[in-house]
Amino acid sequence: MKDSPLITVLLWLGGLSAVVSILLFWRVIANERQLRELNGKVWTINNAAPRLRALIDDALEYSKKNTNIDQLLESIGQKPRTAPAATKPSGK
Repeated sequence: MKDSPLITVLLWLGGLSAVVSILLFWRVIANERQLRELNGKVWTINNAAPRLRALIDDALEYSKKNTNIDQLLESIGQKPRTAPAATKPSGK
């Protein structure tokens, strides 16, 4: 009974199964860690959007009093570009 090849094969299969299970478990843990990291980044981005919108709204309100900020607002696409003032040709 001790020299039965069936017992040897079953022991090898059990050991191989244990090793594969450990590798798969390690992979699940790594994926879970990555998922948590990405969820944190998504949360940060989603929470920054309303604050950024409020900042842009404040800048647009400020631009009504001080037009120096218009160039910045135009560069980020929050205010339509104004055409440069046309100069009249001198009569010379």
